[in-house]
Amino acid sequence: MKAVFRVDASFQIGTGHVMRCLTLAEELKDRGHEVIFISRKLKGHLCDLINQRGYRVYCLPSQNKIINNCDTKHAQWLETSWEIDAHQTIEIIEKNFHYVDWLIIDHYALDHKWENQLINYSKHIMVIDDLADRKHLCDILLDQNYYLNLEDRYKCLVPSNCKLLLGPEYALLRNEFIDLRKILNNKKNDEIKNILVFFGGSDPTNETLKTLHALNLLDNNKINIDVVVGASNPYKYRIKDYCSRFPNINFHCGIDYMAKLMKQSNLAICAGGSTTWERYCMGLPAILISVAYNQIEICQALSSLGIDYYLGKSEEVNEKDIVSALYKFQNKDINLSHASMKALEIVDGLGKYRVINELFKF
Repeated sequence: MKAVFRVDASFQIGTGHVMRCLTLAEELKDRGHEVIFISRKLKGHLCDLINQRGYRVYCLPSQNKIINNCDTKHAQWLETSWEIDAHQTIEIIEKNFHYVDWLIIDHYALDHKWENQLINYSKHIMVIDDLADRKHLCDILLDQNYYLNLEDRYKCLVPSNCKLLLGPEYALLRNEFIDLRKILNNKKNDEIKNILVFFGGSDPTNETLKTLHALNLLDNNKINIDVVVGASNPYKYRIKDYCSRFPNINFHCGIDYMAKLMKQSNLAICAGGSTTWERYCMGLPAILISVAYNQIEICQALSSLGIDYYLGKSEEVNEKDIVSALYKFQNKDINLSHASMKALEIVDGLGKYRVINELFKF
């Protein structure tokens, strides 16, 4: 089987879309199928990383301009028109493959109009989404997130015969999480011993440094703090310098051992992106700050589960808000061990296998 992924990363988009596609790609590759990526060279792209992971990647050129000719809220993320993007994607498929078995799209700027142009070049189309704000023309739609109205979100947005894979049971998690989950000890300690700070691959609003300043307001010498930033984080050197001033703060950049850090932590301070399900698989509750429009609804829904404590949008949250939230955990207003057990119940780590099995049914 030949599968083509159309996905981008950038400082604006972040890295989560590419990372979850790589997770699905890895499982397909392990089962002997051919996997190809098509990705645009935006500022902060991950084309080199995709190639380093062993995949052929066709890089679409940077257009150096933003053309918003689409109804989607995130049309500008494409940095070109959807027609040009579709034409360039078709050219790559025609020239190199003629026809593929699965075209898998993970992009907030693309919708049914783009997909309609590609329908004759792929046997099947799968869309990975979590916005439910535009129509799609696809055989499978995957939304791995938790929402209060999960079952109704895609009504009238996909064909009647589209297979919907909805909820955290389909969360795409890397093998490192699946393997450590098998030997995970229940986190029964209600004392904050280890805090993980991570705001995605790019963190354009620098929530990481804001959080570190907040932690400095606490008497936190007895708390071990792991700070993780992506290689594309524009503030990484400032953050590294700040971390070096404190013996209990450890700086990590562009790592491949996130599961290990989550396993040894019992509280995170982070964004509401795709790492949510990695955390839940490791039983790690969090103080949440939404750093993008698409994270607001999911953060609000997650806060209703009694696992995470949501502070609000990044521009509305200050250092004192973070400190106040930490006190709620320190004073046992929120039970850490109880929250951890709830998280473990929601994500078992087997989501990618369920998704792959659905692909093979077509």
